[in-house]
Amino acid sequence: MNDKQLKWLSYATCVIMFCATFGGMVVTKTGSGLGCGEEWPLCNGRFVPAYTVASMIEYSHRAVSGLAGLAALASLIAFWKYKRDRRDLMAYVIMTSIFVIVQAIMGAFAVVNRQSAAVMALHFGFSLIAFASSAMLALGMRRVEKSGGMANVKPQPRVTPAFRWLVWATAIYTYIVVYIGAFVSHTDSREGCSGWPLCNGEVIPELSGGVGIAFMHRVAALLLLVLVAVMGHFAYWRNRNNREIQMLGVAATILCVLQVISGGIIMATIHNEEVYVFSALGHTLLISILFGVLSYMSVRVWQLSRPASLQQTSDQARDQKHIV
Repeated sequence: MNDKQLKWLSYATCVIMFCATFGGMVVTKTGSGLGCGEEWPLCNGRFVPAYTVASMIEYSHRAVSGLAGLAALASLIAFWKYKRDRRDLMAYVIMTSIFVIVQAIMGAFAVVNRQSAAVMALHFGFSLIAFASSAMLALGMRRVEKSGGMANVKPQPRVTPAFRWLVWATAIYTYIVVYIGAFVSHTDSREGCSGWPLCNGEVIPELSGGVGIAFMHRVAALLLLVLVAVMGHFAYWRNRNNREIQMLGVAATILCVLQVISGGIIMATIHNEEVYVFSALGHTLLISILFGVLSYMSVRVWQLSRPASLQQTSDQARDQKHIV
């Protein structure tokens, strides 16, 4: 299997993993988690469920999740056979495989035995890691294929250790915000704060029950916007000789701004269920893409923070192995 075929396999895996993650969002936002009853893998006692909206949504999500597992397995086998020497690519494909299995097991347990809101929030968090890992695999393989299997032969501009830590901190904090947002959904605290950007007309409301959970999410999202904006600023203005890092920083900033705006749209449509479903899905979709961008950026700044001589030596040794 050549690099081009591996690239398209990684693309397919990423798309399927995204569909599985998106399907989980649909299940949560439409309240279809028990559309197949408390049974797994059967759906209401059947392999092919009765035609109800909830059962079809839940069953479709299960089918796509199963396909995601098969895609991850196919990628793992292919990359182990043809790209075993690429430790970065192997790390991505192994993470994809592990987390797609973990989130599937958690999903099955959630159906058979009702889980707490905290555990269900982790279920989405793990599926997001699986998607982000598949996205890093696709982007990493794209770089390898474009360079003819000789990535980074010419040393690229380095990034500072301080900027590397800033990107890592931003990615980790983004995951925390994702978890808090998922916790809001699974505790049904979405109406804890009415209005936007104020919470129940107050800068700091009475923090009790769902209000406290919803307000915590808003504060966390505001801090995320500030952190991503700072990171984007340094990415663009302190790395003018590195177009890739600049564009990743700009993309992350734009996605985060759109994420905050979508939060306002959610509050404007919260009492219109037909519209709310789409605004809520858009909100979750944006944070998923943002986390994917930051995950890939985290890997790139680690690669580009190594001494140029070390980059060149390790890459040339790897490429010489390909030639031999």
